[in-house]
This record gives sequence, structure tokens and C-alpha cells, in this order.
Amino acid sequence: MAMEEKNSRQGALSGAAAVILGAGKGTRMKSDLPKVMMPVHGKPMIRHIIDTLEQAGIGKIVTIISPDGDLVKKETAPHATAVQAQQLGTGDAVKYAEEALRGFAGPVFVVFGDTPLITAKTFAKTADKVREGYAVTVLGFRPDDAARYGRLVMNGAELERIVEYKDATEEERRIGFCNSGCMGFDGRYLFEILARISNENAAKEYYLTDAVQIAREMGLKCTAVECNPKEVASANTREELALLEAFYEERDKW
Repeated sequence: MAMEEKNSRQGALSGAAAVILGAGKGTRMKSDLPKVMMPVHGKPMIRHIIDTLEQAGIGKIVTIISPDGDLVKKETAPHATAVQAQQLGTGDAVKYAEEALRGFAGPVFVVFGDTPLITAKTFAKTADKVREGYAVTVLGFRPDDAARYGRLVMNGAELERIVEYKDATEEERRIGFCNSGCMGFDGRYLFEILARISNENAAKEYYLTDAVQIAREMGLKCTAVECNPKEVASANTREELALLEAFYEERDKW
């Protein structure tokens, strides 16, 4: 049964691609290493992601790096990298993968390089949704404390919008389904959607989360898949890095 499940996942992921956002710095880790190079269970966070993607049969992987991202480039070789000249937001970062993915029409995952625990099973569920006709599929989770996470506003199977906590009504804040930031896209529409994202906001950044609104304005369908909250745990501090170590030990049970 385990082998059948593995083959099913590989089937779902055949013809998929991934963009890893790896341009972040390790400042809050008090380290000179790029954040995605910080180790979990003996190897860099980004290496865990690449290993999962490769083992699932995904061969087309592009990592977005900073101008001084030579260490990340070396770690992710022989897969492609693209340099984000300035950090102008997640929506801007993914645009730099366009050359490497030109003409690609399959499912495309966008994941953060500091979320090393996402499983092949979850990637496969996301790819399935793309193939069912959803242009954007957001990876959602239900934490014990939704706190200040962005909320996923669903209408049945349809994702209507992502609302940030600060912009949410009291009713929306009671929603327990939260945005991880990781997404799956139909490659046919990905870069058209990104091109329409605006930076008309206080930070003057391009937010990938705006992709849901843009896609719906284009008449495309959006949805969300739910995963274990520990899968999308990330690390910005050494304390969070230690938590990832603990979660890693449980991963085989998810």
C-alpha cells in the first residue's frame, strides 16, 4: 500500500515544477549564513525541500537567490537559479523564474526556502487541484492559535480571498483556516497573474497573496488544500529552528 501511494504521488507530480524563494538573509538568526542554509537535522533547510521535490519526481526546480547568494546557488546546483536584484516582495521574486519556466504549462509550486518539512503527499494534493482546473491553490493550515495569520475565506471548495489579520473583520478573524504563503499555480497563467500584481501599498512591495484576487478578476478559479500545521512551520529565529528539528522527528507520521 505504501508503494502504491508513492507511485500515485509521483504520478500526480510528473510534469510539475517548483520555484523556491531563497533570497532571505540570516540576520535574525545572528548568522552570516543565508537563512535557507541554516541546518535542520544536519543539512540546510533548502536541501530538505529539494530532496523532497527530487524524490517526488520533480526535475524542474528554480531557486530565487539574492545577488550575494553564491552559497545557495552552489547548494541547489545543478538546478537553475535566478537573481532577485532587489527584495521587492514575494510577487516580484517569483517573476525572476519566468525565463527558466518559459512555456511551462504544468503545475508550479511556490515555496519558501525556510519551510523544509512540506511532504510529497501535500505537493501531490496541490498538483491534483491544479489539474482539476484551479489556477491558484493555496496551502492552508489550522493552527491551535490562528493569532495574526492571514485567513483563507472559502465558499465551498472555492477560495474567495486571502485577508490579512489587520484587515479582517471580527467574523473573518474567527476563521481558523490560515494562509501558509505557499501556493500552487497553473503554469499557463502564473506569469500573466504576476504581471498584474501591483505594489500600491504602504511597503511598495508586490505580494504573492494578491494572486488570488487577480486570478478571480481574470475569471479563473482558486482553491486551498489543508496540510498539517507543522509542515509549513518556518524559521526566522534560532528558537524556531529548534522547533523545526523537533517537528522533523515526527514527519514520517504525517
